[in-house]
Amino acid sequence: MPVVPLLPDPVTYAIPGFVVLILAEMLIARIRDRRRFCPRDTLTSLALGLGSTVAGLLTTGLVYALATWLYQFRIFTIGFAWYWFVFAFVLDDFAYYLFHRAAHRVRWFWASHVIHHSSQHYNLTTALRQTWTGFVSISFVFRLPLFLIGFHPAMIFFVAGLNLIYQFWIHTETVGRMPRWFEAVMNTPSHHRVHHATNPRYLDKNYAGVFIVWDRMLGTYEPERDDERPRYGIVKDLGSFNVLWAAFHEWIGIAKDVWAAPDMKSRIGYMVAPPGWSHDGSRDTSETIKARWEARQQQQQRGDAWKQPTSSSSVEDRAGAPSQAA
Repeated sequence: MPVVPLLPDPVTYAIPGFVVLILAEMLIARIRDRRRFCPRDTLTSLALGLGSTVAGLLTTGLVYALATWLYQFRIFTIGFAWYWFVFAFVLDDFAYYLFHRAAHRVRWFWASHVIHHSSQHYNLTTALRQTWTGFVSISFVFRLPLFLIGFHPAMIFFVAGLNLIYQFWIHTETVGRMPRWFEAVMNTPSHHRVHHATNPRYLDKNYAGVFIVWDRMLGTYEPERDDERPRYGIVKDLGSFNVLWAAFHEWIGIAKDVWAAPDMKSRIGYMVAPPGWSHDGSRDTSETIKARWEARQQQQQRGDAWKQPTSSSSVEDRAGAPSQAA
C-alpha cells in the first residue's frame, strides 16, 4: 500500500478565481453586449451551483468509500510520483469523455446532465449549472475502472477536480478562438460553444473535457462556424427559471413515460434509449432532427445547382472561339 499524501480539493481553492472571472465577464458584457447575461438566468445558475455543492457534500463520501473498496482489488499498485498524476489526469479525462458521450445518448444519464445545458445563455455562470442527482444516475461508474487499474482514489479525486477547474473557463463567448495549435489539442470556448448549441449541425458533438483529441479520434468533433452562430439551451427549452424544475424535470418526464408505457420493452427504452426516444416514434431525437436538417441541406444544394447557368462549351473554349462580330 503506497503512502497516501494529503491532497487538497483543488476546486475549493479555485472558487475565488471563479468569482473574479465571472465579475470580469459581467463587466465586459456590460460594455460590449448586455444580452449575454440575463439576471434571472444568472440567479438560477448560481442557485443550481449551490444545490450541486450541497449534493456533492452529501454523496462524495459514499462514492469515495466505494472507490476505496474497489481499490483493494486493483491489478497494479500505482504510487504518487508526479508522472503518475499526469497519466491519471489523461486517463481520467478520457473517462470523462466516455461519461459525457453517454450522458447525451442514454436518457438515464441525461436526466442528471441536462441541468448543465438548460440555460439559453452561455457565460461563466453556465458552468456552475451542475447536477444534483449524479449519485442517482450512477455517473461515477465511468471512473471506477481507474481504481481497479491501481490509481488511488485520492489521486483520481484530485485530478478530477483539476479537470472541473479547466472546464470552467471554456463557458464563455468573450473569448473567440485560441491559436490553431491549442485548438487542435485542447478543449476551448469555441469547441465547447458547439457542444452547448442546439443547431442541428452541432448536436451531440465535442464531448471533450480537457483534450479535444478524443473527439477528433472518435468521430464526434465539429468546428464552430463563423456563418452559423450557436443557439444555446436544449431542444425543448424549460420555459421557466424555477430551480427545482431545472434540477428534476427530466426525472419527472422519465417517471411519466415509464408509467404510461404500453409494455416492459417500452419502459426500459424510456430509461436507456437516447433522449427524445418514444415507443411510437412520435418524438424527436437528435438523430431525427439532424436527418431532417441534412435532407433540407441536400435539397437546397440540388436547388442551387439547378439554378446555376449552363453552357455547352467551357469558359476556355468560349474565350478561344473566333468572334462572330461583323
